[in-house]
Amino acid sequence: MFSYAETLDFLFDREVERMQLGLERVERALALCGSPHARFPSLHIAGTNGKGSTAALLHAVLRAAGYRVGLYTSPHLLDFCERIRLGDGWIRQQDVVDGVAWIRSRLGPAQLGLTPFELMTLLAFVAFARAEVDIAVVEVGLGGRLDATNVLSPLVTTITQIGLDHQAYLGSDLARIAAEKGGIIKPGVPVVVGRMEADSQAVLIDIARRRGSPSLVYGRDFWADAGSGHFGYRGRAWQYENLPLGLAGAFQVDNAAAALASLECLSADFPVSGAQLCHGLRQVVWPGRFQIVSNRPLVILDGAHNPHAVAALVSALPEVLGGRRVSLLFGVMDDKDWPSMVPPLARIADQAVVTRVCNPRAADPQAVAAAFAEACPARVCSDARAACRQLLDGADADTAVVVCGSLFLVGEVLPLFPSALRGHSR
Repeated sequence: MFSYAETLDFLFDREVERMQLGLERVERALALCGSPHARFPSLHIAGTNGKGSTAALLHAVLRAAGYRVGLYTSPHLLDFCERIRLGDGWIRQQDVVDGVAWIRSRLGPAQLGLTPFELMTLLAFVAFARAEVDIAVVEVGLGGRLDATNVLSPLVTTITQIGLDHQAYLGSDLARIAAEKGGIIKPGVPVVVGRMEADSQAVLIDIARRRGSPSLVYGRDFWADAGSGHFGYRGRAWQYENLPLGLAGAFQVDNAAAALASLECLSADFPVSGAQLCHGLRQVVWPGRFQIVSNRPLVILDGAHNPHAVAALVSALPEVLGGRRVSLLFGVMDDKDWPSMVPPLARIADQAVVTRVCNPRAADPQAVAAAFAEACPARVCSDARAACRQLLDGADADTAVVVCGSLFLVGEVLPLFPSALRGHSR
């Protein structure tokens, strides 16, 4: 019997040199495991940015309404178990060990050549089926059309913002990327199309039309407006004012709107009252996404890892900075378009410290720092936690520390903030 650490080694040591997108392997594996994905209703969520926050919002509201809800997201910040939630807690480490062992016994020696994400997805679906969840909220890993999660037949599909990311796999422009994300749209299944550029929306609306899928589109069928600490929502049937939102950043209102539109589509099967909606929106926690982990000094962690996410971060910062200078800690993956991420961050940073994320795909911090140095003072500290401590030690009441560039970086520095860890519960 493997230990938990050995089980994770088995999962992550299966990394392949090139990502293999496609559904054939996971479909065969699911069949050998008794088709667990067919034993629970689901919501399926894709998007370049915002899909994780939208998934967390749906999970929180449905839980507040009394349903037993599964949640599958990626990546994790501190512990693999974060990826699979069952009700109000993470999957247990022993259930990860037992689940992977059971799956291996069903698949046989060949293991079907599953990629790590495919095996993790299989584990999540097995866990949801065994726990007899009322409904599962499932976030796409990458793209949509060929993602391992696209074996689901959901009650509703939701597509959040579309931006340039993973172009090597999804296409070089927004239209192609939107088409790949739109691959989760199923015939006859309602699709919620979030706030995004008109051209991307048009691609998704056309896919929905051709597949006979009713579409609810931001700006046509539902709207949201942000206030000070609250927001309003107007949909086809629902109208709410002064809704609370536990997630910081004005951009989260767009994600909340997509979540509410999805819940509207779901209301016949999974009704939610206004009080339950407010409770879920108020209580939602989604670590590492515009997360304020300290007020003295002000410290903001954000997993912004592509130009679209960085733009949203930069736009949201003035709301909380209060005129403070920004000390930036930045670390990024080399396969991201980090040259496009640097200029907007450099414009708002008083200084930038570039670090190396603990990941084989990490970008060279020297090269990234050289790009920052063209617009603001920049230096390299290869140890992420040491770099963060240095910025904290040098911060005063007029300084804010902003950490961004990768969720892997956020996960590395999060343990420095014990109060935030207490909210990062099992």
